[in-house]
Amino acid sequence: MTTPERILIVDDTPSNIRLLTEALEPNGYEIFAASSGEQCLRIAARAKPHLILLDVIMPDRDGFLVCRALKQNPATREIPVLFVSARDETESLLRGFREGAVDYIPKPFQAEEVIVRVHTHLKLTRLSHELLQRNRELEEEMERRETAEKGRRIANERLSALSEQEVERWGLTCFVGRSGLVKKVISEIRRLHQFSNTNVLIAGESGTGKELVARAIHHSSRRAKGPFVPVNCVAIPADLAESMLFGHVKGSFTGALAERKGWFELADGGTLFLDEIGDMPSGLQAKLLRVLEDGEIVPVGASRSRRVDVRIVAATNANLDEKMMQGIFRQDLYFRLAHYTVAMPSLRERSEDIPLLVSHFLEVFAREMGIARASLTPKAMECLMGYSFPGNVRELKNVIERALIQSGGQAIEPAHIHLMHGSPCKIPVSPETRLQSSSDLPLNLDAAEHALIQRALREADGNVAEAARLLGVNRSRIYRRFHQSADENL
Repeated sequence: MTTPERILIVDDTPSNIRLLTEALEPNGYEIFAASSGEQCLRIAARAKPHLILLDVIMPDRDGFLVCRALKQNPATREIPVLFVSARDETESLLRGFREGAVDYIPKPFQAEEVIVRVHTHLKLTRLSHELLQRNRELEEEMERRETAEKGRRIANERLSALSEQEVERWGLTCFVGRSGLVKKVISEIRRLHQFSNTNVLIAGESGTGKELVARAIHHSSRRAKGPFVPVNCVAIPADLAESMLFGHVKGSFTGALAERKGWFELADGGTLFLDEIGDMPSGLQAKLLRVLEDGEIVPVGASRSRRVDVRIVAATNANLDEKMMQGIFRQDLYFRLAHYTVAMPSLRERSEDIPLLVSHFLEVFAREMGIARASLTPKAMECLMGYSFPGNVRELKNVIERALIQSGGQAIEPAHIHLMHGSPCKIPVSPETRLQSSSDLPLNLDAAEHALIQRALREADGNVAEAARLLGVNRSRIYRRFHQSADENL
């Protein structure tokens, strides 16, 4: 059951109070009465009526002074006041409105008119309160969104700063390593130096250093003085994706109390790095494609587009060919992104770089920890060389940091090496030990080579690449041997 709305009637004539009460009470209102200005102020402060019907001419003080006092008191300031008076000259009306009244009912009054006006002003008051409440809720929601956005912005800035520190810390802008695969990546980055508007797609497993390569591409280009804006496509909230990418104008949606630039505008003149592009929602892919085709963005709620000069460097650890075949990733977007592709090798493909990376990490961590530079025992290094590192360089870095802590700065032994998922530390047997231990190899050179290849394949569980590594040859030599054997058996 709802509480009835309260009305305070202020008049020094009892008959007027009675007539107004008889008119209003049957409509469900709770009536309070006062016969003087002082009594009105006391009742209004205590009962908090929803509306006051106030006479102008009263013995102690007139209604204008009472209305002024009501509006000066924070407790009664918001209560609407309707004057009821026989004084209807213009100056009297204007003074009433100047003192804060919302309406003026002339005497002698008609009951129907009083009821309609009271009902109208109470409804307006309710709507006003609802609007104020909604505005407060919107302000609170906007504050929450602004706080969340600020948090995301700070997080992105910290991540960006951390990533830049990691570039220096890991030395991967110098691409620690001497393998042919690392030299190939360096060559491709140098080749892109003259093509600062070419979009680039970097493919590779997690932990191979795709963002570091993206930064190297940016900083070695003519866009180096422009911003580098990293965005993780997986972390974009679905309901804010368009606003975060393209921005929005004030009032474009509930809570949009100010204009906001999106990532494209923030990256204007520089590079926008879209990490894990393969996981971008399909709806957003279409909007991104439009921007790449036109070079223009339309902020949410804007009526006109804005031109942006942005180079896109995207990265993925997913197989985009499979995603395109499944209809999950747009083929036309792929061709817009992959003007040039860079393949980041996994660490197991360039395992010869592990000793160099280990040496670099040991030096960096020792400097950070304020201890003397430690070293790995030969057995510990063999342990690392025998592991596939599914987490790549990032995993190797973590393994070395933990090993250095556990060793207390002393020489790192195999016992200090903790690999992912509890993988045991295996010390590989050298190819010479494995393959030269057989005393019954045939003296025929071709037959001996065939036997060694077969044994290497057994040691490598059928993995041709691993067998080639054990033998110290290129895998193409093994394939040629297979074809030669097949031809001989025809």
